[in-house]
Amino acid sequence: MELLVLGVVVLFIIVATVKFKMHPVFSLTVAAVASGFLLGLTPKDIMNTISEGFGKTLSGIGLVIAFGTVIGIYLEKTGSTQVLANSILKLIGLRRSPLAINFAGFVISIPVYCDSGFIILSSLNKAISKKTGIPATVFAIALATGLYSTHVFVPPTPGPLAAAAIMEADLGVVMTLGLLVAIPVSISGYFWARFIGKSLKEDETSEAKEEKDEVQSTVKPFQAFLPLLVPIILIAMKSLVNYPTYPLGGGWLFMVFDFLGSPIIALLVGVLFAFSLGRSFPSKEKQGWVTEAFKQAGAIVLITGAGGAFGAILRTIDVASLINLESGSGVGGLLIAFVIAAVLKTAQGSSTVAIITTSAIIAPLLETFGLLSITHKALAVLAVGAGAMTVSHINDSYFWVVSQFSNINVKTALRGHTLGTLVQGITGILMILVLYFVM
Repeated sequence: MELLVLGVVVLFIIVATVKFKMHPVFSLTVAAVASGFLLGLTPKDIMNTISEGFGKTLSGIGLVIAFGTVIGIYLEKTGSTQVLANSILKLIGLRRSPLAINFAGFVISIPVYCDSGFIILSSLNKAISKKTGIPATVFAIALATGLYSTHVFVPPTPGPLAAAAIMEADLGVVMTLGLLVAIPVSISGYFWARFIGKSLKEDETSEAKEEKDEVQSTVKPFQAFLPLLVPIILIAMKSLVNYPTYPLGGGWLFMVFDFLGSPIIALLVGVLFAFSLGRSFPSKEKQGWVTEAFKQAGAIVLITGAGGAFGAILRTIDVASLINLESGSGVGGLLIAFVIAAVLKTAQGSSTVAIITTSAIIAPLLETFGLLSITHKALAVLAVGAGAMTVSHINDSYFWVVSQFSNINVKTALRGHTLGTLVQGITGILMILVLYFVM
């Protein structure tokens, strides 16, 4: 009965989101309430469990999502994303420009949503294509796959951030291992772009959407990198100083990094560096940026909280015993997380919703899978992320951004972008399994 309930509510989330266009906040909350009643909980227990799950999930992550979104908006509005992309292009060279575009997407998508990142940099694709003679489709796929790789693996992107909160994984370890996994995943996208891109053609029967006007920025490259790199370094240092062997001891150095590396403080420091990028812009205009950021963050925060509430209801049943899972099957657990996320992603389109829903399902199973260590919990988060990028197709808004801003038709986008995300997802889960055996 419990297993049937689990199947029905997951199916409901997919149908409600895809067919009836219900916002994930409502579909996840309705699923949580319905699950509670179907599992025999009292109305009071249902409400208590939902409230506790919602509050616990957001207690340490709400401000982190908000601050991360502010950093992304400031990078976008001040033209710093263009500065980052041009710096990487200059470093890697025009001859290897598709790799440079791929890496630019990799860096920029850590705080900026991949949709926005693609729109901002699509004009750069066309300009470099004219200079080098390399087809624009190669650049389009290289950029799309580079952006996608960190979107699902590296906090403070909302998806992996939410998964870390729901599965109670260490954010610094998730960030560090996420970067390790995202690098080969991004490179696999680059090689796919080089392989398939030359055989794809732009659609001559339609016109690409207008790109956003490039902001003329006076920001220097090192200034543009600081809001990204400083929080990542601080969070990584917190994980380092808290390692069981305490490599830096327990003195003042430990206390400084332990405090500054807390995700809320680290992202707040990143926000301060982001504010410095907008010094030459009017205060009124910058107030609008913060408002826009909080509007974006609010939806993600609510979805994350609803996912936490759904997960709290699922924790009231012993899912592991229902599906006869053997204790300690870590590889099996990672593969199950990957497959569930891939099914949800393919069915309803949103990577973030797939990550949050799958995390809620997998969190109660971590002990059964033997994935309770700091490293193994982080790998579970990344396995969900790998599934949530497999695959991006016509029900995904990102698919349409890539196709429309690259002037390619649906068939071409399915061959180039969709198959590229399949290659990336498989590369991601293989890398995660390698790390599982090595670590």
